[in-house]
Amino acid sequence: MAQTEETNQWIDRKEYPFKSKYIQSKHGKIHYLDEGDGQVLLFVHGNPNWSFCYRKLIKHFSKNYRCVAIDHIGFGLSDKPFEVSYLPQFHSENMEWFIKELGLKDITIFMHDWGCPISIHYTQRNPANVKGIVAFNGWFWSVKNDKTLKMFSKFLGSALGKHLCKYFNFFPKVLMKADVGDKNRFPKSVHEHYIRPFPKPETRKGTWIFPKSFLSEDNWLSSLWEKRNTLSQIPVLLLWGLKDKAFPEPFLENWQTTFPEHTVAKFEYSGHNSPEEIGEEAIPFVEKFVG
Repeated sequence: MAQTEETNQWIDRKEYPFKSKYIQSKHGKIHYLDEGDGQVLLFVHGNPNWSFCYRKLIKHFSKNYRCVAIDHIGFGLSDKPFEVSYLPQFHSENMEWFIKELGLKDITIFMHDWGCPISIHYTQRNPANVKGIVAFNGWFWSVKNDKTLKMFSKFLGSALGKHLCKYFNFFPKVLMKADVGDKNRFPKSVHEHYIRPFPKPETRKGTWIFPKSFLSEDNWLSSLWEKRNTLSQIPVLLLWGLKDKAFPEPFLENWQTTFPEHTVAKFEYSGHNSPEEIGEEAIPFVEKFVG
């Protein structure tokens, strides 16, 4: 079930001072934020994140924009039914339904990690509704030949990897912290906000399905890349953490060649969880881009 106001007392409301909203989908309740008015900025997270990772940007931009942030089914404060697939296609279909239900138009999509292929899939299906893209560390193509991600996917897709994620909450507790570029930007009090959304083994399925999908959903990822030319006219801002062990700087090249109209800002101190680590320092780049 989704977290409720009674069960999410662990949330630091100074860090995350937003009103929770819920919408009932066929798979369960989706938690989201809807703050401010004006041009729509949609924030889409990856694994094992949730809308919390974008809080610093939402605090600032909700003064002049409509900031909408979705928690995927299985993540954050949304429902976590065990019987659904949790494949990236599943999340993209849910996101498309969510956007239609809220009537979101002329969107600038913020994306990170698995939020990138999920959002690119939506964009390819609805190019007229996407005004721009702000991408943190991520990808939207086959990685079956990338040694690091291939090994990572095989391990977490194995019986042992599934066991670690399911019974020890391995992804947010261990892996997330391991790829932080600057530990001073990721205190324990913040780290807890990524651990607490997965309180029981049955709530953690999404955290091992995503890494398994690097290989199991290679055909779907390849199909996104094959259609990349449909995206070439969309302006893109790339905000990249250079200490990312999973998606290092060379991953930027595919983004840059796909989107001729791009701007890049690199952050030497940031690891993979770049929305969290970069935080307020992304604001001037985003202001210039969306303005």
